[in-house]
Amino acid sequence: MDPHRKRILCAEDDNDTCSMIKSLLDLIGCEVVTVGNYAEALDRINSDRFDLYLLDNWLPGGSGVQLCEKIRARDPEKPILFYSGAAYPADKQEAMEAGANDYLIKPGEVGSLVETIKRLLAMT
Repeated sequence: MDPHRKRILCAEDDNDTCSMIKSLLDLIGCEVVTVGNYAEALDRINSDRFDLYLLDNWLPGGSGVQLCEKIRARDPEKPILFYSGAAYPADKQEAMEAGANDYLIKPGEVGSLVETIKRLLAMT
């Protein structure tokens, strides 16, 4: 593992979205670890170190908001970005209240994904 590469945990149950995210973030030199459900995400959050968390709002076994709360309990500083199809203002508000730094709606805001991640990683 390159110590200078930023590590991102991507909690996303859609394989195509995971592949797209990995490809995009590889272009900017990030290492992306993907998990497809709540339990896997929680296991990685508790056992690994990441520079940024990229969460979907809906995951098998739990929600991104629940994960966000768990991450914030462990690490109040690391950036958390939601990239989700949950597009209602209440979905975004709930995530932000749980401790997210930003919330992008998929697929419409895919163009903002890399720039938002770069901005959030600059905080670390």
